[in-house]
Amino acid sequence: MTTTPQQPQQPPAPVEAAPLIERIGGRAVIETVVDDFYARVEADAELRAIFPADIGSGREKQKFFMEQWLGGEPRYSERFGHPRLRRRHFPFRIDERAAGRWLHHMTSAFRAANIGERELQEIVAGLGPLAHHMVNAGEDVPREPLGDARLT
Repeated sequence: MTTTPQQPQQPPAPVEAAPLIERIGGRAVIETVVDDFYARVEADAELRAIFPADIGSGREKQKFFMEQWLGGEPRYSERFGHPRLRRRHFPFRIDERAAGRWLHHMTSAFRAANIGERELQEIVAGLGPLAHHMVNAGEDVPREPLGDARLT
């Protein structure tokens, strides 16, 4: 009886995961999440004070940014250039408490949209460092508003 040597089995090729935006339900979910987030900001007097009087423009920019950040179309960059989020937030004095409140409200808005726990954890793992990167209170940074300036 002859036996043939067994070839080592190759692990299956990694399956390319769909972009996070697709896994959570697409642009419609982002719009729902951002609208919910801004309703939460409106109800939070402490955090609301950091936002400009008219938050409509920021709401729309947030939708474009979130879509792009989660792997969707680059509509934010096409319209406004490089996100340069820290620079864009210099006009607003953001401390650690505000960053935490922002993160809490954004996480709550994603949770309310009933996305999967795995995707939620992935999103929060990215948003946490991003929120705290915006902290600029006590720093000597340019405070003039950028408006809709296109940054490169």
